[in-house]
Amino acid sequence: MAPEPIPLLGGKSVHCINESQMAEAQHLSESDAVSAPKIQAHLHQAEAELTRNERAALAFVLIKRLKETQGD
Repeated sequence: MAPEPIPLLGGKSVHCINESQMAEAQHLSESDAVSAPKIQAHLHQAEAELTRNERAALAFVLIKRLKETQGD
């Protein structure tokens, strides 16, 4: 029997997010003088052009690619 797929919009957790990594991401995206403007511009564009499900898919794809390219 195949496992039931986990929808991107559902409440089930499929990844564990480290709180310190999340805090650093928040700082980088909101307070860092160099990174924040770039990150905010991409966020605003994604939020304007993509559905919530598409943004969730993008987040998972970005995480997957980051995991595959560790050390680059």
